[in-house]
Amino acid sequence: MPKMKTHKGTAKRFKATGSGKIVRVKAWRGHHLEIKSSRRKRRYAGKVTLDPSHAEQLRRLLPYL
Repeated sequence: MPKMKTHKGTAKRFKATGSGKIVRVKAWRGHHLEIKSSRRKRRYAGKVTLDPSHAEQLRRLLPYL
């Protein structure tokens, strides 16, 4: 049986914490930040844990995470 391949695009966007939870960076923080309010930019800041409903799909994309 050959090795399973990691989906590289997914690997760049998701990381695992020490306890095994999956974290991702929030969207909408990329560019055009001058026109967004400070409140809106704060909401997009930081990381968030992945919803458990997507965990099975993510495990297929990242078999070695």
